[in-house]
Amino acid sequence: MTGVRPAGSDPIRHTLGQMEEVTDETFAAEVLASPVPVIVDFWAPWCKPCDAIEPHLRAIAGESEGRVRLVRLNVDENLAVPGRFGVLSLPTVMVFRDGDTRATVFGAHSREHYERAFAQFLTS
Repeated sequence: MTGVRPAGSDPIRHTLGQMEEVTDETFAAEVLASPVPVIVDFWAPWCKPCDAIEPHLRAIAGESEGRVRLVRLNVDENLAVPGRFGVLSLPTVMVFRDGDTRATVFGAHSREHYERAFAQFLTS
């Protein structure tokens, strides 16, 4: 079929950082217990600004591969974690290290803004 790519052939995933999905159930193991800092993108399918920042976050994670992980959590399907960390608006992006929140950015911003906010976690 024309225009249909096989599963796993997303060109964005090959050129930019991987973005894994986490849930309320997997958050503690995947984020809080991670041996490397984790950038968490709190998003929803209807959130256009969330779509706009995703390429920025993927690029940052791709350039910091092995030093940071990138995950996203759908706030419409997972209410406990956003509630626990006070996520009240989208997009909200947080960096977790050693089980704690280390940086938070509310709203959509330029790639450079995220790089500055997360700089100390991307070079460790």
